[in-house]
Amino acid sequence: MFRSKQPNKPQSRIDSLIGVGTKIEGNISFTGGLRVDGEIVGNVTAVPDQPSTLVVSEAARIEGEIRVSHLVVNGAITGPVHTTEFLELQSRSRVIGDVHYNTLEMHLGAIVEGRLVHRSSEAKPAAVELKIAASKSAG
Repeated sequence: MFRSKQPNKPQSRIDSLIGVGTKIEGNISFTGGLRVDGEIVGNVTAVPDQPSTLVVSEAARIEGEIRVSHLVVNGAITGPVHTTEFLELQSRSRVIGDVHYNTLEMHLGAIVEGRLVHRSSEAKPAAVELKIAASKSAG
């Protein structure tokens, strides 16, 4: 009857691996779990509306935009990061770019050079603009 739900816990299954010494130039789209130990120059995007996990290991480097539901980082990312569920920045992670998240876990030593933007606060400015526009047109 009473179940412990952990909706923000990323899936542990990894379906694909980009190994150490591998460099990919181009955009990547994936489903399920992807672990990166190598280097990617391009955007990394999970299929929308499906659970996805991206693990960026200590040896990994990604230059490009990232869009996933769950992200665990211990390497280097240069570019904007968008997570819809859970983001874990481990102690050796370094992100240069804005980070958009729903739930954030940041370990001691993690570095973010950019803005931390909570997803619920992203919608507020648009709602305020609509109210202002509606009140101007009414008067």
